[in-house]
Amino acid sequence: MKTLAETAPTSVPVALRKLYLMRFLFAAVWAVLLFSTADTLGALTGTLLVIYPLFDVACAVIDIRSAQVNDQPVRGLYVNIVLSTLTGIGLAVAATSGIPAVLRVWGAWAVTAGIVQLIVAAARRQLGGQWAMIASGSISTLAGAWFIAQASKEGASLNNLAGYAFLGGVFFLVSALRLGRTRTEV
Repeated sequence: MKTLAETAPTSVPVALRKLYLMRFLFAAVWAVLLFSTADTLGALTGTLLVIYPLFDVACAVIDIRSAQVNDQPVRGLYVNIVLSTLTGIGLAVAATSGIPAVLRVWGAWAVTAGIVQLIVAAARRQLGGQWAMIASGSISTLAGAWFIAQASKEGASLNNLAGYAFLGGVFFLVSALRLGRTRTEV
């Protein structure tokens, strides 16, 4: 019979795999919905914008619960919860001010959350499948700076946020598939 210590290394990858698959599906659906409404900043678009970081909060809570079972590092996830909660509030306010304000708030979140994602993924690299999360965190940081820069340009659009979210979802999918492979190789 296996002890908890012997089964611990596989329980976090299994939980992360499920979480990452859920994040991919959410990002894909969200991206399609935002892309179809991104031309105007109305109530539906504003709601979609706020929902995305709040979904991130829920995912971080789930991630923390699964990681604590095995004493995995979770400090960065607490930082992510605070950042994403503040972003949800910031986006609700920014949505009343226009697309440039939304891009600035989203961009600041992408930069800071990207750094946190990079740190958490680097700490988890022994679990496998984290290279995609490291790449995603790096790209998020660069994309966030780009969103902030785009906010001051004429004709700023929310369409790029849909692409950003979808690409992030693809990185979650890649990581989930890699975690599944790592699990079967153990």
